Amino acid sequence: MANTNLTVDMITNEALRVLHEKLTFVGTINRSYDNSHAQEGGKAGSALRIRLPNQFTVADGAAISTQDVTTESVTLTTATQKHVAMTFTTAELTQDLNDFSRDYIAPAMASLASAVESDAINMTKEVYQSVGTPGTVPATLLPYLQARTKLNQALANKDDKRCIQTDSGASAVIVNALNGLFHDSAQVAKQYREGYMGRSAGFDWHENDRGYVHTNGADVAGAVNDASAATGASTLIVDGFTAALAVGSVFTIAGVLDVHQETKVAYTHEKQFVVTAATTTLVTFSPTLHSSGARQNVDSLPADNAAVTALGSASTSYAQNLAYHKDAFAFATGDLVMPESVDFAARKQFDGISLRIVRQYDIATDKIPCRIDILYGYKAIRPELACRITS
Repeated sequence: MANTNLTVDMITNEALRVLHEKLTFVGTINRSYDNSHAQEGGKAGSALRIRLPNQFTVADGAAISTQDVTTESVTLTTATQKHVAMTFTTAELTQDLNDFSRDYIAPAMASLASAVESDAINMTKEVYQSVGTPGTVPATLLPYLQARTKLNQALANKDDKRCIQTDSGASAVIVNALNGLFHDSAQVAKQYREGYMGRSAGFDWHENDRGYVHTNGADVAGAVNDASAATGASTLIVDGFTAALAVGSVFTIAGVLDVHQETKVAYTHEKQFVVTAATTTLVTFSPTLHSSGARQNVDSLPADNAAVTALGSASTSYAQNLAYHKDAFAFATGDLVMPESVDFAARKQFDGISLRIVRQYDIATDKIPCRIDILYGYKAIRPELACRITS
C-alpha cells in the first residue's frame, strides 16, 4: 500500500541506508562520528576528533603492575563538503518508499558514494609498503600473501578487520585463476556491502574501481648526496635525478634494511618509503628515519652515494590495489548546520556517517528542489597497517 506522503525522516533514513551500503572502502575503515557540532552544526574547516585504539603493555611475574589507560585521539579537519541535488514534484512524494528509493535515492546515493570513495581511497598515496610487480596483474595469491606478511610484520591485529580492495581487472584475474577461492558466504547477508567478494587468506575481499592509480615522475633513479641523514630525519639530499620523484612514489635506499618493530632485528629486505614532496635535489618522505631507540625502523642510516630507486618505470601509471587493517585509515563525518525557513530539513547519523537533507518548495513550478549533504574528513592514521599491491 502506497504512503500518503513520504516524511523527511523516512527519506533521510533511506538515503543513509543506501549510502552506507555503497561505501565499499569507507565502510571498512575506522569511522568516527563526532557530535560536538550536533547543536550548532559544523562547516568545512571544522575539527573532528577521532579516537585511536588503546594500547597496553604486558608485565612479568605475580606482582601486579598497573598502568594508566590514556585514550588518544587525532584531530581531523573536515575539509570536504559534498552534496547531490534533485528535484521532484509533490505528486512523487506519494510514491511507495521502495519506488521513491529506486527512482531518486539510489542513483543519488550512488553518485555521492562514488565521489566520497574516490576522495578517501586516495589515502593509498600515503601508504609506503608495496608488493607486486609493476605492470603485471597478479594471477596467483602470492602477492596478496606477501601483503599479508607486510601487515603481520607491522604488527597489525590478526582479526577479521583486514580487507583487500581490488579493481575489476585484478578481481577478474584472481577469481579466474582461483575459482574455488571465493564462494557465497553468510557474511554477505550480514555486511550488505556493495562489491563484497568473499573472505580468504585472512582478508575480506572487495571489488572497487575507484582505487588510486599512481603515475611515476619522469625519473625514478638517483642517489644519496651525502651521509648527513640522522635519526628523526624525514628529508634526504639527493643527486642524479633529472626530474623530481612524484608524490606518492614508493622508493628504497640501497643498504637501508627494514627491522622487526619489537625485536629491532633486521630483515633481509630494504625499508620502503613514500615521497610526500620532492625536487631534483631534496626528497621529503614518510616514515621518518629511526636507526635506534624504541621507534627504530631501519637497521642503519643512508650512506653517501647509496642508490635511491622508486618502484616501477618512469612516466608510467600503475593500479594500486590495497590490503589494509581497519585501523590504518580513519574517516569522520560531522553534523552540518541546520537551515531555517525551509520546507523541511533533517540530519541523521548511522554507523559513523552523518547526512543532512534539506528540501524547499517552489510554488511557481510545484516542484521541490532537494539536496543531500555530507561533511567529512579522512586521514591515514597508521599507514604501516596497509600495503599496496601494485599491478
